[in-house]
Amino acid sequence: MTDRDSEAGAYAATPRTTLHRRKVRGRYDRATVHAILDEALVCHLGFVAGEQPFVMPTTFVREAESLFVHGAAGGRFLRSLAGGVPVCITVTLLDGLVLARSAFHHSMNYRSVVVLGTAHEITERAAKLHAMRCLVDKISPGRSAQARPPNEQELAATSIFAIPLEEVSAKVRSGPPLGEEDDMDRAIWAGVVPVSLAAGGPVPHEPLVAPYEEPVLPLGLRRL
Repeated sequence: MTDRDSEAGAYAATPRTTLHRRKVRGRYDRATVHAILDEALVCHLGFVAGEQPFVMPTTFVREAESLFVHGAAGGRFLRSLAGGVPVCITVTLLDGLVLARSAFHHSMNYRSVVVLGTAHEITERAAKLHAMRCLVDKISPGRSAQARPPNEQELAATSIFAIPLEEVSAKVRSGPPLGEEDDMDRAIWAGVVPVSLAAGGPVPHEPLVAPYEEPVLPLGLRRL
């Protein structure tokens, strides 16, 4: 990353993150990348174990310029990360169905991020507990202060990895459908159907011990 990139708050485009099609949709500024990562609840983490590629869905959280992911210690997923294999993390937020007058121009409005890098395990106890609190608070802000913290057995059974935000790009599509002039008089509805993630009412797990508060929704999630 150059000094200019750092001052501008942007990630440097690399040969692997430079968009070659629809370049206008590419975003490298930190504000856009961070906003997408902070709103998304699930990422897909790709890696190769042996000669077999895997893509695993998992929860994650961003703190500053790192992503934290977790899993059962000793599992193939985290064993592969511990071996230093390159990883690719993708996140996608769907914002709308784009219905055009021609089949070719149908699309979706979305915001996505791709992160390339190598994960490193967090083993220092305080740092590991901090990352666990961040992961819990991503699901429901403030939750880690209310829930029982991990005991030593649970701490040992969980591995936490950090992936640095160094080689990163975002891609965003918004707005109405594209179309050919010859199709404008076609008798068919065209436009955008907005899409968003929504939560239903909380379903309690009895018994509930008073006093308690209903859970806080994470960023970007609304009530039905």
